[in-house]
Amino acid sequence: MSSRMPDSRTGPTGIVVLDGRSLPVADVVRLADGAARPVPGTEALKHVETSWDTARELARAGRVYGRSTGVGANRTEDVPSEAAADHGLRLLRSHAGAIGEELPARQVRAMLAVRANQLLAGGAGLRPTVVTALCEALESGAYPLVHAFGSVGTGDIAPLAQLGLALAGEHPWRGAGRPPAPQPLDNNDALALISSNALTLGQSALALDELRRLILATQVVAALSLLAVDGSYEAFAEPVHAARPHPGSVAVAARSRRLLGAPERPTPPLGRIQDPYGFRCVPQIHGPAHDAADALERTLAVELNAAAENPLICAEDRAAYHHGGFYLAQLALALDQFRLALVQTARLSSSRLSALNEPAFTRLRPFLADHEAASSGIMILEYAAGAALGELRSFSAPASLGHAVLSRGVEEQASFASLAARQTLRAADPYRLVVGCELVATVRALRQRDLRPDPELPVGRAFALAEEVLDPDPTDRPLTDDVTAAAALLDRFTEL
Repeated sequence: MSSRMPDSRTGPTGIVVLDGRSLPVADVVRLADGAARPVPGTEALKHVETSWDTARELARAGRVYGRSTGVGANRTEDVPSEAAADHGLRLLRSHAGAIGEELPARQVRAMLAVRANQLLAGGAGLRPTVVTALCEALESGAYPLVHAFGSVGTGDIAPLAQLGLALAGEHPWRGAGRPPAPQPLDNNDALALISSNALTLGQSALALDELRRLILATQVVAALSLLAVDGSYEAFAEPVHAARPHPGSVAVAARSRRLLGAPERPTPPLGRIQDPYGFRCVPQIHGPAHDAADALERTLAVELNAAAENPLICAEDRAAYHHGGFYLAQLALALDQFRLALVQTARLSSSRLSALNEPAFTRLRPFLADHEAASSGIMILEYAAGAALGELRSFSAPASLGHAVLSRGVEEQASFASLAARQTLRAADPYRLVVGCELVATVRALRQRDLRPDPELPVGRAFALAEEVLDPDPTDRPLTDDVTAAAALLDRFTEL
C-alpha cells in the first residue's frame, strides 16, 4: 500500500538542487519516487573537490583512519603505501555483507539521494565523480542491489558497501535505467563512502512522510465518526486549548473545528454531557503525534544535511577529525517517540469503532447490522482492527533499548536507529487498516442514519469521496474489500 513509484513514462517533473545544506524530507521523497531529478550545486561540488584534495594530502602525510589504517579493531594496523590503491576495494568487498531481503527501489533511491546530498556537505573527502554518479543513477532509474540487514545505527556500512561495489562495477544494479560508469574507488574513497547512515535516514524520511499524512487523514475519519454519534464540539473549543497550549493539541483542535465547521466557542449539546475518550480526547492524543512528527522532522533536517563522516575532513583546518558523529541516538529516540505517539492515535480509532457498534451512541442496531434476525453487521471489524493494532503495537517497541558490543569491544554501543527506521516504515500498513476499519463503520452509520454532512465542509467532501468507493450493501457479507478500499482512500483525505 505504501509504494508510490510513478509511471516511468511520465519521468521527473521537477528539479531538486542538492547543496549539502538544505535538503528537506519532502525532496527526499520526490527523488525516491522519481518525481524529480537531482542536480548537484556548483559551489557544493567545489567543496567536494577541495575536501578530496585535502584528504589525499593528509593520508599521504600521516595516519588517517580508514585511509592509511585499517578500520574497527584494525585501526592500529597501517596500510603500506604500495597497498593503498587496493585497500579501498578490499574494504568494500569485506563490508558488503548485508543480508536479508532485497530492499525495494524506493528505499534504495532514498538512500542514494541522502548520500549524494551528505557528500555535498564537503566533509567526506571523497572523489567528486561519485556524487555525479549517484545523481546519474537517480535520474536514469538504476539502483544497486541492497539487502536489509547490516546496520546497528552506527553507520549503514554493509548496505553502503554494496553501493560502493556497484559503483566500482563489481555488484549488480537493478531497474530499467543505465547504471553510471564504474568508479575507480581506492583507499581515499571506500570508508568515505560507507561512513554514513544514508539508508536509515532515507527510510526515516519515507516513513515520516507517509505516516504524517495518515495522521492527518485519521483526524478526518474521527470528525466523520463524531457526526455519526451526535458528538459534541466542546472538546475542540478554543478556550480549552488556550488554557493548556501544547502546540500539537492547539493545531488539532483548530483543524477539527475547520473540518466540522464548528465555532471557536460551541454551544453545549442537549444530550450527553460529554463523549467517550475516542471523541473527546482527539486533540490530546493526535496533538502529541504531530509534535513527535515535528521533532522527528527537525532531527532529519540536521542529519540529511550533515557531514557526519568519520574522520571529518576539514579543508579549512587541513585536518582530519576522528569522532563519533555517525552515532544516531538522536534519530533513534525521535523515531521511537513518533511510533509510540502513533500507536496512541490508532488505539483511539479502535475505540471509536467500538462506540459505533453501540446503539446507545448511534441509535441503530448493534454492530450497524441490517434488519435480519441476529445479523452480525460490522462485528468482525473490531477483531480485524484489533489484530492490525496488535501488529502496530509490536512495531512500537523502542528500538533504542537495543545493545551491541562489536569489533572486539572497540565499538561497545549501538543506537539501533536502523531498526527504528524499519519499524516505522512497517507501521504504515497496519495503521492504515485500523483506520480503514473505522472509516467503513462510520460511513455505514452515517448512511443508515441518513446523515449527510454539509458538502461545502471538509467532512462533507470526505463523505462524498467515501460514498464513491464503499459498497452501501448493509447485509452480512465479507468486508475485506471494503476495508482495503477505505485504507487506500485515506491518502485523498490528507489535504481536506
